[in-house]
Parts: sequence; C-alpha cells; structure tokens
Amino acid sequence: MKDINVISISGGKDSTAMWLLALERDTPNLKVVFSDVGHEHPETYKYIDYLEKELGPITRIKPDFTQQIMRKREVVDTKWRKEGISEKIIKQALEVLHPTGNPYLDLCIWKGRFPSKMAQFCTVELKVRPMFDQIYMKIFEAGDHAISWQGIRAQESKKRSTMPEIEDTPEGYTIYRPILSWDVYDVFKQHDNHGIKPNPLYKLGMGRVGCMPCINSTKEELYEIARRFPEEIERVARWEEIVSKASKQGAATIFTSDHRGHGICDVVEWSKTTYGGVQYDLLKLMEEVPLCSSQYGLCE
Repeated sequence: MKDINVISISGGKDSTAMWLLALERDTPNLKVVFSDVGHEHPETYKYIDYLEKELGPITRIKPDFTQQIMRKREVVDTKWRKEGISEKIIKQALEVLHPTGNPYLDLCIWKGRFPSKMAQFCTVELKVRPMFDQIYMKIFEAGDHAISWQGIRAQESKKRSTMPEIEDTPEGYTIYRPILSWDVYDVFKQHDNHGIKPNPLYKLGMGRVGCMPCINSTKEELYEIARRFPEEIERVARWEEIVSKASKQGAATIFTSDHRGHGICDVVEWSKTTYGGVQYDLLKLMEEVPLCSSQYGLCE
C-alpha cells in the first residue's frame, strides 16, 4: 500500500501555495484535483489551465445531479398535489426540472433553493462528496491510502484556528493541513518564490476566488463584483428565476434579507449604500473603476 497525496485546488491563493509547497518538497504520488462546480469566474478557469501548463497535470471532476433531479421530478408530479401545492407551482417546477449540466445550478434546481450561511450544503455536495466518490474511492479500491491536503489557514477564522494539522477521518483517509500556520503574506510569497502569478482576480478587487459570487461574500466584495463583472450578476439573476420555479414557495434567491431586499439585483443595490443601507454612497459611486485594486497589496 502506498500513500497518494491528493491536493484539491480551487484556483485560489491558498491551494496554489499548498501545491507549490508539495512540489518544493518533492512529494511523491501527487494527484492534483479541480472540482468544477460551474459557478466560477471565467478567469479562474483560465488560471487552472495556466497552473496545469506551469506545474503539472490536473484531474478535473464534475458533480452530476441528474438522478436527483429526475427523482424530484417524479415526486413533484405524484406527491406535491397531495401536499396542497398549487397547479401553477407544480407546472412551473416540471418545466425546469431537467439537468442543465451546470453542477451549481443543477444542485439548486434539485434542492429548490440556493445554499445559505445557515444551510451551506454547497461544499459537501459540490466538493466533498464528488472528491470521495470520484477520487478517494478509486484510491481505496487500488488498495492505497489517501492523504487529503487542505489549504486551510488558522488566520482565516476562529473555527479554523482550532483545527489540527493532521487528522484521520472515519471514511479512511487522512487530512493534512500543511499551511495552517501561514499568514496571507506567506501565501503570496510562495507564489513569488516559484515564479507563479496569483489568480488575476486578486488584482481586480476580489478577496476570494471560486464561486462568483460566494454566498459568504461581504458587502464590499459584492459591490466590486457588480461593478467589474455585471455579467456574473446577470447570470445569477437568471438562475434565481429558474430555481424559483423549482421551489415549493415559487421563489428562491441567492441572498435574502429584510434590509437588503430579495434577489441578487436588490442586494447589489444595497451594496452601493453607506453603513446602515439607507443612503447611496455617492463617493463610492462616483469613483472610477481602477485598473488594479487588491486587498492584499498586489498592485503596489
């Protein structure tokens, strides 16, 4: 039996730095994996291609929710009426209950809702479970042991600060967090040391990359996304219309809050306001979009 070192990359700074560290150590039996959730910015897909060209092969996996959607379609057609759901909602649900091939959208169609901070099922369904089913199971079947490298840093949150560097899982693989003690400057220094450019989104005002937007995006991040990448907001607005039809309530939004309104377009308007969300921040709105803007000092 041999150890297979599985590195899951997102196109973000931490997972890239972790991969560079593994290469720096001449780590044997590396398997680098990118889980395509279908909600990334186009620049991130380009960056994954760049990393593959510069550093080595990447295995791309993609979750598939076809069976779940088809089972839900049967439930809608046979059980929703008994639950008192209106014919209008049943009809519009059946209209959209077809796989689109986009994992994130299909997940939301199946669930009839978007993930939220209180129900953050996206990570498990789009990354953890596909990694286990498509990568770890094959390693187990070959009689080998999987070591899952995770680019988590203690500095990021209180919860992550309590995580151990190494732990074994009930599923039979080991989790290894090699950059747990690093700060964000260590991460970008690792890029510099190896001549690898960070994801260009970090120079376009993004504090994080991956889902665009992430359900955990701050007010400032959402404002930056909206003014630089309005096409991403338009895409999510279209998704909200589709997922709303798959919902028993006939409504579903990626962000929902009384003071922000309902739906991504309302929340974008809120992101333009001052503290308290009542008045527009005129200084912010009059500002020209800078060619380079980084939360990490990458433009200096």
